[in-house]
Amino acid sequence: MQILGIDIGGTGIKAATVDTKSGKLLTERFRLPTPIPATPDAVIETVAAITEEFKWQGPVGCGFPAAIKHETVMTASNIDNEWKGLNAGERISHRINCPTHMVNDVDAAGLAEVTFGAGKKEKGSVIMVALGTGIGTALFSNGKLFENTEFGHIMLDGNVAEKFTSNLIRKNNNLSWEEFSDRLSTYLNRLEFLMWPDLFIIGGGVSKYHSEFFHLLKINTKVVPARLLNNAGIVGAALAAKRALFKNEKKKKKFKGKKS
Repeated sequence: MQILGIDIGGTGIKAATVDTKSGKLLTERFRLPTPIPATPDAVIETVAAITEEFKWQGPVGCGFPAAIKHETVMTASNIDNEWKGLNAGERISHRINCPTHMVNDVDAAGLAEVTFGAGKKEKGSVIMVALGTGIGTALFSNGKLFENTEFGHIMLDGNVAEKFTSNLIRKNNNLSWEEFSDRLSTYLNRLEFLMWPDLFIIGGGVSKYHSEFFHLLKINTKVVPARLLNNAGIVGAALAAKRALFKNEKKKKKFKGKKS
């Protein structure tokens, strides 16, 4: 199945057509800047411009930087407050006239990694940690996603974790790789204590520098860098949409069967 995957980020909105069976992009990525302010109307119009660029008329998956339940935006930590409580899936679907599924952006990236990337065939529990402006996380058990984890907001010595060890904090505080790895080790050790994962996948902007600091980490759990990098959010959004559509089709068939 081919699905248009859209990754809505703080600075850019990226998209490509995805082969959800292989995880390969079937088109070049297309990007438009995220509007400022990133209000629902402005972002939805940008999404519409992207679908028009692709001349797209099929299903769409959107990765979005917030907790998402039943297509509705539940949090607004790092986005415009107007999004909170909005059924974004319905609004976007109505605007672009395409079936649309919303998913948390790191859940999408993690889904791509456990299906096609660094976590493929990994048994047990996997935690994706995306280190960027903040810390996003995604939790998987035997490949199944537990949606909307917010482990970037756990407390570490009186600090919110993402204010202690995100990539933005590293840059703003000019931390050396040794200092950053010490902070990241503290955070990952806390997750180890709470969740006992079998694998950490580190994504986000800092992951491309993994050779600078992975060997400095002081943790017991295996740590690997994300493989799909900038494509993960696009691929995962498309994959999440495919799964949601399949689930809806099963419900419809079940309902028709009972009715007959």
